[in-house]
Amino acid sequence: MEKALLQAYAKTAVQVGIGLKKGQTLMIAAPIEAAEFARLCALEAYLAGARDVVMRWSDEQFSRIRYQHASEQALCDVKPWQLQSYLDYVKAPGGVAILNILAQDPQAFLGLDLAKIDKASAAVRRALAPWREYTMNDRVAWSIVAVPSRGWARKVFGDTADAEEKLWNAIFKVCRMDAPDPVQAWEEQTAFLARRRDQLNAMELTALHFTSQNGTDLTIGLADTARWEGAKSTTPDGQAFLANLPTEEIFTAPHKEKTEGVVYASRPYVYHGDLIEGLWLRFEKGRVVEYGAKKNQKLLCMLLDTDEGSRSLGEVALVPRQSPINQSGILFYNTLFDENAACHIALGDGYPSTVQGGTALSQEKLEQLGLNHSLVHEDIMIGTEDLRIDGIRRGEGTVAVFRDGGWAF
Repeated sequence: MEKALLQAYAKTAVQVGIGLKKGQTLMIAAPIEAAEFARLCALEAYLAGARDVVMRWSDEQFSRIRYQHASEQALCDVKPWQLQSYLDYVKAPGGVAILNILAQDPQAFLGLDLAKIDKASAAVRRALAPWREYTMNDRVAWSIVAVPSRGWARKVFGDTADAEEKLWNAIFKVCRMDAPDPVQAWEEQTAFLARRRDQLNAMELTALHFTSQNGTDLTIGLADTARWEGAKSTTPDGQAFLANLPTEEIFTAPHKEKTEGVVYASRPYVYHGDLIEGLWLRFEKGRVVEYGAKKNQKLLCMLLDTDEGSRSLGEVALVPRQSPINQSGILFYNTLFDENAACHIALGDGYPSTVQGGTALSQEKLEQLGLNHSLVHEDIMIGTEDLRIDGIRRGEGTVAVFRDGGWAF
């Protein structure tokens, strides 16, 4: 890959994704496959005035070895220091921001004991729940970016010598690294999404009705005081950040008890290092009551049975078919990209920021407004080329939101 593009990507991740402030500590979570890029991000952070950079490395191949050979008891034994190692930085001078770098092989754990992996993952989520509240409530700035790994690239482009190069080029393209000034390009994109967000909020929608020729016929009621968000989020002290880079979505909070009908996924979904394909869900009173999948239905069942909230929706997001990621024609097998290629729903936890004043409310009050709560938050792509979405307005009939997979206004 071109060094200049890699440097521009690192600069964009730090300046636009995180919106790093001078004097702030940046915590980078990165797989060892992304070491070169992670170091460039660290350098950009110091050049931008970071107080310090803390690197947290991971190794997917080691994780596979551990999942295969460690006991379930050992995998679920999450020590208190693991949570504290995050919380210690919340009160660091200047505060902390988080950059997560992804490079997963979508089938990294193929053939392993999925039930053991599911229990271990749930144990980690429970143990780190107090830390997760900081990101779900936008109390700290955080962002996710991705770089190729060999396994991921070969899944996307086949077992060829240039697969990683092709994936780099695809990532650079959809992340606007080919623009004369990528930072400016993202400022323009976030301004566009903000205008769409404001238009949706002005409609005062109470529900969305999705229909598609693939059989989707789904009505999603929205949480009380639901508000649409798009692109930039803001911490309580005013730090603006992009949680996902790239991002093409406008999203809000479903009411946990008001989803009805059936929906079919339009893209495979990666969960616990394996693929769920051809999945469908049927909802009654906000909960999944029937489901199926052409591949890995057992894994889908594990997701749905994680806890009380994992069968209800925590997010609904709108992405037009004109999204650069969709227009690329590439199935990335990575939620960061695929969720920004198509409208999607998320099973599990809802974002407090998607209800009015939600980041300042207690969990009890959020649930009274209809916001779902769960250990998981898993995005499932449902957008199609012919998707139609009708918005149901508060006492004023309906309004066209999507026609033929794109914005109708």
